[in-house]
Amino acid sequence: MNKPKVVSLFSGAGGLDIGFHKAGFEIVYASDNWEIACETLRENNMAKQVECKDVREVDFADIKKKNKDIDCLIGGPPCPPYSQTRHYLVGKKNGLNDEKSGFAVPEYFRAVEQLEPKVFLFENVDGFTFKTHTESFDYLKERSEELGYDIEYKVVNCANYGVPQTRKRFFCVGVKKGLTPFIFPEETHADPKKLDGKMPWVTCGEAIGEFDNITEEEKKQRPGSKHYDLFVDIPPGDNYLYYTEKRGCKNPQFKWKSRYWTFLLKLSPERPSWTLQASFSNNQGPFHWKNRFLRIEEAKRIQTIPDDYYLVGDFKEQWRQIGNAVPSKMAFILAKTIKESYFNGEK
Repeated sequence: MNKPKVVSLFSGAGGLDIGFHKAGFEIVYASDNWEIACETLRENNMAKQVECKDVREVDFADIKKKNKDIDCLIGGPPCPPYSQTRHYLVGKKNGLNDEKSGFAVPEYFRAVEQLEPKVFLFENVDGFTFKTHTESFDYLKERSEELGYDIEYKVVNCANYGVPQTRKRFFCVGVKKGLTPFIFPEETHADPKKLDGKMPWVTCGEAIGEFDNITEEEKKQRPGSKHYDLFVDIPPGDNYLYYTEKRGCKNPQFKWKSRYWTFLLKLSPERPSWTLQASFSNNQGPFHWKNRFLRIEEAKRIQTIPDDYYLVGDFKEQWRQIGNAVPSKMAFILAKTIKESYFNGEK
């Protein structure tokens, strides 16, 4: 049986790739511009060929020539140009005009044009759909139409598909005109207060409860840095807002909404994690309810990356790879739907 062939761009540690591999696709080519991430892909044998290079230097015509038909293109261009935090950076251009990676979305569609896949999957932060990024969103829609693809898109809360993390992401699936339009799979989970026949969200307690301890070494660490003493008394599931006048604090330490939501944010074992960030921080959570930093093993569980998936690099490099990834379970659910819809179980 020949497996459908996939080209993966902006692959990172392989969050999308893990899901597509599990769903029965063959990843013939994967690329990222960070050598550490590429080494991770190689260590886990995620792709037939892994190249570490700027996407602008990738020869898609050569990839297609070597592999004949490419069935599927997947990838999530760098998200900083479309993130909510970009609004707070004065003088910093966003979207397609971003100095560092504004070229990434057009390059993704250069790949679509040259590879001519039957299906493509595009991923980014939910901010991609905001009014402030109309130019980029319109570009995606217009280029898809020009290249002969019908698209369906959706901002997904990954917790609604069984991921133990309320992580919102934008997914767009394009299929060649003439094919049946893509239909996003039905959500299987929901907020326990609004189940409506669905299963309750998977909680942190269920995902990482077996690590519910703190070592002697971890006791010496100080999440929150200079605010550690305040952090310790924050209840699970709360953040710095616990110390504001609006929340009834008799000795307020912070003004209402004066910090990022993640400041001194502590997980609750009773609900999913909030979005894991790519940059490890001493005071930006989420942190464990046992008043410690999360471990790599726990971050992998929250992102549904397999326990035995090997990550190259030191702690912060591994954390960055995990935080940048698409939850592998979410990737698998989408990949499985794509395979059943357009490849009938085989190429």
